[in-house]
Amino acid sequence: MKKLIKKFIPKFLLGWYHKSLALVGAFFYGYPSRKLIVIGVTGTKGKSTVVYLISKILEETSYKVGVSSTILFKIADKEWTNETKQTMPGRFKLQKFFSLMVKAGCQYAVIETSSEGILQSRHLGIDYDVAVFTNLSPEHIEAHGSYENYKQAKGQLFKGLAAIARKEINGQKIPKIIIANVDDKEAEYFLNFAADKKFGFGVHKTLFFNQLEEVLSQNVKIDSDGMKFSINNVNLNLKLLGEFNLYNVLAAITVGLSQRVDLSIVKRALEKIKGIPGRLEEIENNKGYKIFVDYAHEPKGLAEVYKTIKLFDPKKIISVLGSQGGGRDKAKRPILGKLAGQYTDYVMVTNEDPYDEDPQKIIDDVFVGVTQAGKRENQNCFRILDRREAISKALSLAQAGDIIIITGKGSETVMAVSGGRKIPWNDRKVVRESL
Repeated sequence: MKKLIKKFIPKFLLGWYHKSLALVGAFFYGYPSRKLIVIGVTGTKGKSTVVYLISKILEETSYKVGVSSTILFKIADKEWTNETKQTMPGRFKLQKFFSLMVKAGCQYAVIETSSEGILQSRHLGIDYDVAVFTNLSPEHIEAHGSYENYKQAKGQLFKGLAAIARKEINGQKIPKIIIANVDDKEAEYFLNFAADKKFGFGVHKTLFFNQLEEVLSQNVKIDSDGMKFSINNVNLNLKLLGEFNLYNVLAAITVGLSQRVDLSIVKRALEKIKGIPGRLEEIENNKGYKIFVDYAHEPKGLAEVYKTIKLFDPKKIISVLGSQGGGRDKAKRPILGKLAGQYTDYVMVTNEDPYDEDPQKIIDDVFVGVTQAGKRENQNCFRILDRREAISKALSLAQAGDIIIITGKGSETVMAVSGGRKIPWNDRKVVRESL
């Protein structure tokens, strides 16, 4: 049905179709987001992790929370995996989701808000109160037309804050708040939108902005055990890995503080977390080597993942990766391959989410970058169409002290193939079966 609509509605009318659907959905369900404090998280990387961490902080404060992210959906105590292959569900689904949150007694909704979702007006009819910017690097350029369009799409979340009336919940006026990563070169763009309060978080403090409440980490130490740092003389010791996760943590801490959550509660919530589903998630085994599964599917994120696992000082790194089909950022494919070739010792290029594209063609595109990095086919790099076979090959090459890193799918439980079909697939399950 959706494909038929897209086929027969002229492109200039398609935008009105999306907007109408969003506003009708909000009206149909009685504007449920007006009864919740809604936190929207956007950026290129880290959105799902930040959403997850925010929810844990709020739950530690005894709030009931609703969550919509690439990883999972949650309404109070009920949680289930996101199998839609969409960061933001459709407009009616989202409004129904908010309605169920209200019925469950949730006070907060934490929503991963993507640029493509905004492009399709999925954010309309949602009364956001807090907008969080994590970082920005080129992604989804083919969908948006340019990097500037991509940035401006995300900017719509922040622009909309001032246009939405302030809520009153339980006799309290709810302020409009912007939170941004002050170490990102695009932070000023997002902080320039109107809001009642503005917060900045960072490690290096590369942006100086007037009237900004800052949350800056100090005494940072990141190693293979996790991260240690302090904020306002409070020491935190977390199990999460990598500098990129430090920024995710700081974003979540800043949201907590903006909601008047005591830093001692924030600390307690975060120190309980052992890891994020499908985000540098370790698969335990008794073989003497380490196996990680991660969602990284764009160049900057992939590079950060590879840099992070080097903290373990492995004997060698064996990577398994692919790239999405469906016309998604084709230009990044050889870049992903080149990064794998540069950072890892053995590379398995395999199928990921081909949609209606030829999966072998996608593999070949990625493989160009692998050989550009100096790898030699059938010696230290391999093209393997079957993803299960690629994972088995990686396991067969591993010895004690090595690391296997499998990227692109993370915690996903389906693979998108031709004809709009989604077939069951779970990297973590396949690894355990292959072991």
